[in-house]
Amino acid sequence: MLVTEIILLGFSHDFSICIILFVGFFVIYVITIIGNSSLILVVINTFRLHTPMYFFLCILSFLDLCNSSSVVPRLLWDLFSIQRSISLGACAIQLYMILLLGGYECLLLAIMAYDRYAAICRPLHYPRLMRWSMCYRLIAILWILSFFLFVFPSLALPVPLCYPNQIQHFMCEILAIRKMTCTHYYYSEIIVLCICFMSLLLPFILILISYACIISSVLKIHSANRSKAFSTCTSHVSVVALFFGSGMVMYFGASANYSTDQGKYIAVFYNIFCPMLNPLIYSLNNKDIKTQLRNGKSLSFQRICK
Repeated sequence: MLVTEIILLGFSHDFSICIILFVGFFVIYVITIIGNSSLILVVINTFRLHTPMYFFLCILSFLDLCNSSSVVPRLLWDLFSIQRSISLGACAIQLYMILLLGGYECLLLAIMAYDRYAAICRPLHYPRLMRWSMCYRLIAILWILSFFLFVFPSLALPVPLCYPNQIQHFMCEILAIRKMTCTHYYYSEIIVLCICFMSLLLPFILILISYACIISSVLKIHSANRSKAFSTCTSHVSVVALFFGSGMVMYFGASANYSTDQGKYIAVFYNIFCPMLNPLIYSLNNKDIKTQLRNGKSLSFQRICK
């Protein structure tokens, strides 16, 4: 018998625990919205920050907003839901959104690493390499690539799902859903491995190559300028370490031994905490953004006083 709806067991059915989880996830979601929205507004309203690096940062914040919004509202609703069921269509939409946004973010972080490589290793050619027309094309190409590399394989080779229709997860995550497949388990595992390779391993290798070139170039310059060169990369390196680290721990365990109970806790960090931490990391490590945020607060305070 084929599945028409899926039961997301989530974390707990204990009412007191659900209240604590609701408050915690709600606060994280609010911080995520405020942090990423503030970062986008600061960059848009500051002419000095209209550079490719901050343009890509705005796209990253937009992705974090979408990624968190595709997961957290449903999670908050299910915490006080008795049945916690989701239709197959709604589950498919959430699954494809997670694949599209997560894959796009991996590719975007690789492009951001290339941007830092071009700025540090090839500064004279940077205006030509990262001209605005090229940046817009890259963003559009990444959307197309993300769809055809991460979403289209699942659409092209759909697999039927069978009972039991319960998963130990709070969202429709591809590894958890794969455990419900009736047939073609081998083909679904191949698809998952291909998606993991294209979305995680390949961009990560490109990022490592970019930073190997950056380190090689920085070591050749005067020691007084090294810290300044490295300072433009620290935020990106921190975000890459958090995002790719948690992603690889979760998705490179794609096998029959995958535990959805364990995977959902990694998914909390990957899909909920990372979108909250990214704007905080960039705000704390970037002098330009910190300056603009302080100026914005001071202007708001002056307006209130008047």
